[in-house]
Amino acid sequence: MTDHPAVSNASHVPAGINWNDHATLHRKGDGEGVLHGMKALRGGTLGELVGFVMNLPESERGDYVIEKSGDHRLDTGEIYALAARSDYPR
Repeated sequence: MTDHPAVSNASHVPAGINWNDHATLHRKGDGEGVLHGMKALRGGTLGELVGFVMNLPESERGDYVIEKSGDHRLDTGEIYALAARSDYPR
């Protein structure tokens, strides 16, 4: 894994992660709003979507965010931090 500058901003990633929580992948800055759910590019578990983003070319990873159940949007730094966790399901 490379050292990504956004990782240092991810210190608020919670200790207990449910990797099977439902999540959706969105383009960063997709405008949210009333039709936000229809703008999802892909759905799956949190673990699957973290893996999807991490398998993208590094230059494209910052173009996406993951919206986790509970309306929390994970930015690039949080996604990198999750992928680096020892309990991340590889």
